[in-house]
Amino acid sequence: MLHCRDEVLFLTKQLVQVKSVVNTPGEKEMAQTLLTLISSFPYFIKNPSYVCKTQTLGDERERYNVLAFVKGTKGSSQKTVILMGHMDTVGIEDFNQLQDLACDPDSLMEKLKTETVPDEVKEDLESGEWLFGRGSLDMKSGLASHLYLLKYYSEHPEELEGNLVLVSECDEEDGSHGILSALKELKAWKKEHGFDYVAAINSDFVAPRFKGDPNRYIYKGTVGKLLPSFFITGSETHVGSCFEGLDPNFLAAELTSQINYNPDLCNEAYGEITVPPVSLKQSDLKPSYTVQTALSAYVYYNFFIYSWTPKDVLDRLKEQARIAFDRALHKYQERYKQYGQVSGEPIREMIWKPRVLTYEEMELELTEQFGDSYITHMQQFKESLLRDDSLDTRMFAARVVEESWQWMKDKSPAMILFYSSLYSPRIEMTGKNELESRLIEALNTAVDAMQESYPHPIVTRNFFPYISDMSFVALSDDEAGIQAVIDNNPGWGTKHFVNYNDIRDINVPVINIGPYGLDAHKKFERLEMNYSLEIVPNITNLVIQQVLSNK
Repeated sequence: MLHCRDEVLFLTKQLVQVKSVVNTPGEKEMAQTLLTLISSFPYFIKNPSYVCKTQTLGDERERYNVLAFVKGTKGSSQKTVILMGHMDTVGIEDFNQLQDLACDPDSLMEKLKTETVPDEVKEDLESGEWLFGRGSLDMKSGLASHLYLLKYYSEHPEELEGNLVLVSECDEEDGSHGILSALKELKAWKKEHGFDYVAAINSDFVAPRFKGDPNRYIYKGTVGKLLPSFFITGSETHVGSCFEGLDPNFLAAELTSQINYNPDLCNEAYGEITVPPVSLKQSDLKPSYTVQTALSAYVYYNFFIYSWTPKDVLDRLKEQARIAFDRALHKYQERYKQYGQVSGEPIREMIWKPRVLTYEEMELELTEQFGDSYITHMQQFKESLLRDDSLDTRMFAARVVEESWQWMKDKSPAMILFYSSLYSPRIEMTGKNELESRLIEALNTAVDAMQESYPHPIVTRNFFPYISDMSFVALSDDEAGIQAVIDNNPGWGTKHFVNYNDIRDINVPVINIGPYGLDAHKKFERLEMNYSLEIVPNITNLVIQQVLSNK
């Protein structure tokens, strides 16, 4: 057993003290700190080309990944395990008046002891077994565990039967530019050094699944995440004649009522089930106040998947949108009748019908009608839109759909369904091939070996339940699933692009062995030190040893 607690704790505090909030210059500082640290190890002083800092590709910001590797000397195997972890964190605004202490664990904990905090937080503060601070849990302690193992094997390459690669990536908390760029370096090393990637181990945080849950979880594979979006048009009218038109906000509200928290949209696989979708944005697209109802509305939803493909999600949401549209029209008609009864005004026949199209279907219709004139116009429109730095991928996509809609001959109310952001692919890790079987067997053996040293149950599950960069080292989706993402993202190839072939070229089974704690992304973010600083590195090490073993 590795006696690593003190060193992993030291590394964790060292990393936390660098304020590496995503989309800030702190990410660059964090990368340089890591490069300097790793380069100071004797092994890398002797082999300086084995560590590098590389800039992200296709990124609007300047930021970097840090990658390093150790070549084992125990035999001649080229089997290689990838240790991966992100160096960025979420912001510190939630610390309020304690922002200056957010990245200083010792000072923060001393200050919190003098504050009024919830009883369970006070208990953890006084126990001496928990470490507080932004990034302590998500996920600098996990990265510190990986750094410890990299350093250990750089000092003991004779114990390593194969190779160990560390990938410390930026931008995990936003657009995953880090890991997507790092794939290029991994591919280059595969070619240059003959690395045979057999497993990847992420070390993102884990947490209780419910209050009182005693388990510490390790995950095989990961959840997929999509952002299905709807551009919704109505029929504009003056608010003084509201029943002469159809408010798109009315349709949007009914759609959100149908989709939000809907258990029918939970994806079950291998006895596990995703949380249902929930809205992340709902607004109309009016630029300013007028007494005319809005021309259009825009909504999007978080959507998790385990076994469904992006195409499956489009099919299901198209049906849910039809249900919502139909329900909204019936509700409209009922209220119109009631208004007619109390006002005495005559009631006109409602002319609208439910109308739901995917972006792909609308594009096909417009291309068939207008041909090159439409295609050329939209390409020029997208290029001009790229000059607006205020637009993220989601609003960029909405503006593209809004422009395409102007070409539609039939302007009757409609819902246009599309994807407006990065797809983080799902990964099923079931033992379907030799590499997966070997990694699962190694994990089970390691957990059994370490359970004796830890009082709480260490439990494996099939899907890491949070968005993570694990999604970008393997693919479970077929070509049709990925094509549905490409064909239904209006920003594809301009504002947004992912080279899924790079993922397929790595395509390595991945698990998550991460630090345990509470309140990630919150003011009282904290990790349990015993499990996170001792058990996690040792389980990870046992998995490395067994996966690389030729036995």
